[in-house]
Amino acid sequence: METPKHHILVCGSFRAQGAPQGICHKKESSQLLPYLENELSDRGMTDVIVSATACLNVCEKGPIVVVHPENHWYGEIDSEDKMDEILDALEEGEACEEYLISE
Repeated sequence: METPKHHILVCGSFRAQGAPQGICHKKESSQLLPYLENELSDRGMTDVIVSATACLNVCEKGPIVVVHPENHWYGEIDSEDKMDEILDALEEGEACEEYLISE
């Protein structure tokens, strides 16, 4: 396996002791996963992988998406349009400032 250039993490609100319970899960963050996989394929971004995560502990800003290795944390990513803006910025080597919650 080649090391991916980017890793996109989508908070799934998973808890060690049971079912997902957080805001990200309630706002259907899991719906972003198949969309992301398809969009990355359509864009030819084969050097990017996507993973669902346990709770990222920023519930008040959920759904949360994190892009590594840049360590860009995005909040309130609750639509495909917002995800498209993040992917556009990633392709350009930039952060999507509008949804960025980390510095």
